[in-house]
Amino acid sequence: MYLENKSNLEIEMSQTSAQGHQGRNSLRSPEAVAGNFGELRLLQGISERRDTQKLQQSAVLPSGQCVIHTEGFVPVRQEDGHNFSAVNILRGKSNSANVSERSPLLRFSQDDSITYLTLHDPSFVGGEEPWDSGSLDVERRYRLGSEVTSLSLSRSSSSEKNDPLDLNLGFKFASSVKCCFRVSKVATIFAIVILCSLFFSMYPDRDNPWRMLAVSPTESFSMNVTNFRDNALLKLQVAGPFAGGVIDFNTQEYILIQVEQTEPSGQRRRRTQQVIHNWTIPLHAERSDQILLTKTFEMLSSDPIIITIQAFPEDNEVVPLSMTHQSLYVSVETQVAIAGIILAGVYVLIIFEIVHRTLAAMLGSLAALAALAVIGDRPSLVTVVEWIDYETLALLFGMMVLVAIFSETGFFDYCAVKAYQLSRGRVWPMIIILCLIAAILSAFLDNVTTMMLFTPVTIRLCEVLNLDPRHVLIAEVIFTNIGGAATAVGDPPNVIIVSNQDLRREGIDFASFTGYMFLGICLVLFTSFPFLRMLYWNKKLYNKESIEIVELKHEILVWRQTAQRINPASREETAVKCLLMQKVLNLESLLRKMMKTFQRQISQEDKNWEQNIQELQKKHRITDKVLLVKCASVLGVVIFMFFLNSFVPSIHLELGWIAILGALWLLVLADIQDFEIILHRVEWATLLFFAALFVLMEALAQLQLIDYIGEQTALLIKAVPEDQRLAIAIILVMWVSALASSLIDNIPFTATMIPVLINLSQDADVNLPVKPLIFALAMGACLGGNGTLIGASANVVCAGIAEQHGYGFSFVEFFKLGFPMMMMTCMIAMCYLLATHIGLGWNM
Repeated sequence: MYLENKSNLEIEMSQTSAQGHQGRNSLRSPEAVAGNFGELRLLQGISERRDTQKLQQSAVLPSGQCVIHTEGFVPVRQEDGHNFSAVNILRGKSNSANVSERSPLLRFSQDDSITYLTLHDPSFVGGEEPWDSGSLDVERRYRLGSEVTSLSLSRSSSSEKNDPLDLNLGFKFASSVKCCFRVSKVATIFAIVILCSLFFSMYPDRDNPWRMLAVSPTESFSMNVTNFRDNALLKLQVAGPFAGGVIDFNTQEYILIQVEQTEPSGQRRRRTQQVIHNWTIPLHAERSDQILLTKTFEMLSSDPIIITIQAFPEDNEVVPLSMTHQSLYVSVETQVAIAGIILAGVYVLIIFEIVHRTLAAMLGSLAALAALAVIGDRPSLVTVVEWIDYETLALLFGMMVLVAIFSETGFFDYCAVKAYQLSRGRVWPMIIILCLIAAILSAFLDNVTTMMLFTPVTIRLCEVLNLDPRHVLIAEVIFTNIGGAATAVGDPPNVIIVSNQDLRREGIDFASFTGYMFLGICLVLFTSFPFLRMLYWNKKLYNKESIEIVELKHEILVWRQTAQRINPASREETAVKCLLMQKVLNLESLLRKMMKTFQRQISQEDKNWEQNIQELQKKHRITDKVLLVKCASVLGVVIFMFFLNSFVPSIHLELGWIAILGALWLLVLADIQDFEIILHRVEWATLLFFAALFVLMEALAQLQLIDYIGEQTALLIKAVPEDQRLAIAIILVMWVSALASSLIDNIPFTATMIPVLINLSQDADVNLPVKPLIFALAMGACLGGNGTLIGASANVVCAGIAEQHGYGFSFVEFFKLGFPMMMMTCMIAMCYLLATHIGLGWNM
């Protein structure tokens, strides 16, 4: 027997079974399975008295159409059933001795008269009663393709009592509305993509060459820039041995860049107009690192521009530099408006789930690149690729491989049972324990690593307790982001702050930063638990149905997703997809029967938790102890290297390299033969989302969005009276950082705000200490990640892993819990900052 992937499925039997087919020519079937791949349907017959007419109708089917008569589809019972799993199907083998890779997809019953598809499932029992005989009901229930995925199980169970004609009309109307919406959505997005592609292709890459030059106090560099448009911007990029911070002209070395434009007198002006912009950049004492700096200058007209560069080092030494310039034809305010529209469009796509969040980030990146091309600053492909943070992607990929192999040992199931035992069967103590452990680990590990280890454990534990994993996962990731702000190595913004040399000279080192942040985050952490309990007060953590119904619904979802992911490029894949879709149909039929007899019984506390623990310990054990030892050893070494990387500067391995090397070690030790199974568990959509997000955020930074936010914050602080300036500055920096980190990546925002705050603190007109501003920036940037789903990397990773397990949560679901928690935690952090810096005066 084989199945061939044509327009219709073609199932042919071998010649050796010809005699058996002769006995089956007298089939008495009221049902038939039409083998059309695009839409597999179970067509219902009328009765046994019209068998001859049914056989005659099936005999005149066109060539290439297969009809499999299935009178009284007999499910496999417990005594003769076999284990069924997607892995066994794809590998073509089973643990049962009766089923092997040579087992036929089609079998015949012992009475030699009934043909049916064999699907082995020990949980599929109790199928003695025949299927319902209504033709409309069978057509509606067993329609596959787009109609099956669009109909929910609740609609199917509730609509059986309605009139068939009204149901059919309502179904057609709803289908037409959905079809119109889908077509209009695709047409609109496609038109925008085509428009952005045209804009991006109409303008060339910026090809201005870099000028290599050397300057000193005695030898300066000067050049004229012509062919400038009216109301254009001059963008200068200078690379050299620079240092961050503010210039101390008495003790520090620096270079001075002057941009001068002289517009001659005209009819309206009697004298010439001259504009001079000064840009002062401090030099690094060791002259070792090459740092690229960018600044934009507003020009008055199209007259020539004179650029002069002069260095002021000690001992009159020569300073090597490289420079390039670019003319932009859109004002800063217009660029910021364009960036805001693009960012708002991306959020609309993600919030309303118009497209997948990965595709939304890719569309936003394309729109931002098109906007850069229009204003005259289109980056090259090499530049766009350099914008991607490959260290983060390497960390994600390596940890995904480690967790995928670790899950084969049964360790996550074992940990779930132990957590259940530790909480003595009570839900909220268990949730608090999980959140507290996640917060403590994330203070020393990366937040992404913590959620990769905790998400599978939480999902299995919730499945054991019949809880909805979505609410527990959201609570865990919120506390992970809170705990990551406690130390200097827990969150990337803290690492950026501690690594800044100018802030170290101001007294913000590893010990002082960690001590101050740890005290404040502990206060935030312990006040967050009652508020979390209040947010979950009216939420039903337990599933409304029994655990059997919940598991059956989840199994149907997983089987359907597995079937949809199969691309029927060969006969074998086509056969597997048909079997999986038939499996979905059978499980849906069983689910309807269970729903009819279900009595809603929910217990808020498990009274028999000791007995359940004994049963769970028998069921959920370590399946491969040797592999567990290998995984634990490699993961322990990787985590230890993470610690050493933060405290020992002589180890020249970043977090991404450590994760990649750990994955390579474990792949060798575990002796993985089926490598594709491990790769299938890697969240490629999450990795692609982060790559597109890095490009989007860097493009928005090129459109002056982040610089504009920093400058406007500084202007607001300067406008406040001097006696209230410190308190208002702390509040402004705190909330601007929190809200901005909820919408954009907190890493470039933190890197941009640090020099802005340093300049603000050293401004003679402002006279503010730098420590309160930096601590407010750290609190806001770290805690603001809880505001939205894409506010922190751990949020996206947790959502991707949960979606892979069939428990994905949307942007709105996370926002309903994350944003109130962000507001509350920021309020507590603001009170802590004001009490320590305003009340106690911890400013020095």
